[in-house]
Amino acid sequence: MSIEQLGKKKKIIRSLRNKFRLVVMNDDTFEVKFSMILSPLNVYTWGGIIVLVVVFITSILIAFTPIREIIPGYADVQTKQMAAYSLMRADSLKEKARLELQYAENIRAILQGKNPDKLDSITPSGEPISIQEIENIPSKQDSLLRQRIESEDQYNLHFKSEDEAASSISKMFFFTPLKGIISSTFSLTEQHYGVDIIAPENEAIKSTLDGTVILATWTSETGHIIQIQHENNLLSIYKHNSVLFKKVGERVRAGEAIAIIGESGELTTGPHLHLELWHNGTPIDPQEYIIF
Repeated sequence: MSIEQLGKKKKIIRSLRNKFRLVVMNDDTFEVKFSMILSPLNVYTWGGIIVLVVVFITSILIAFTPIREIIPGYADVQTKQMAAYSLMRADSLKEKARLELQYAENIRAILQGKNPDKLDSITPSGEPISIQEIENIPSKQDSLLRQRIESEDQYNLHFKSEDEAASSISKMFFFTPLKGIISSTFSLTEQHYGVDIIAPENEAIKSTLDGTVILATWTSETGHIIQIQHENNLLSIYKHNSVLFKKVGERVRAGEAIAIIGESGELTTGPHLHLELWHNGTPIDPQEYIIF
């Protein structure tokens, strides 16, 4: 370092140490109210300390008091905690869903006679299991049985026998369409394919099962007639009505009023209901399935 540079450095140090007096006096009386000896070095030192203290106090207030919530973009602690908890719960649910899906895929593979793709898994309850501990070797007899059943049922069409059809009808619950007295019973020999029920005037006739109206018309012989198609290829017919409540295509429920008893048509001797039940195109006796 040259002598000139040393001289400049000493000059700067002396200027920092130069003392100055700060005096506060009365402008009228020139009375000194306050005086203080200062130097540039003291001013810089105390100014830096004051700035550090202010920054420290401000940081403490922001970090440990609710003042920080006033600062734009700074979320409150509760919101951050809820966000972190929600993120953790979502991650846990995602992992649990993945494990349950893996478990279901392994079970489906086992039921199909295949080896699971995942060798290690856990149950939905969270208990770890090892797929290697499960013996999933199909026996020869099991394989032969599977092949025989699959080959037999591959092109088979199942048709219900008459006994099966009758059994399915007997298990159905028939609603009584009209409470009254049976005046004429079912007879194939006499070609009377239903039962005649006598009841007071203006009695409502109800559908015996759920179904769809396929006929609602008038004939000279049977008067107002309504037919309802039910499941299992079952058909119910209601004749000699005075009024019909339903039209073709309407859906009806069991026990729903569809007509009023009457004596319309030529083949009648008084107010009554002629009820017929047909199954697969064959008339059946309503008294075997309905309690009047």
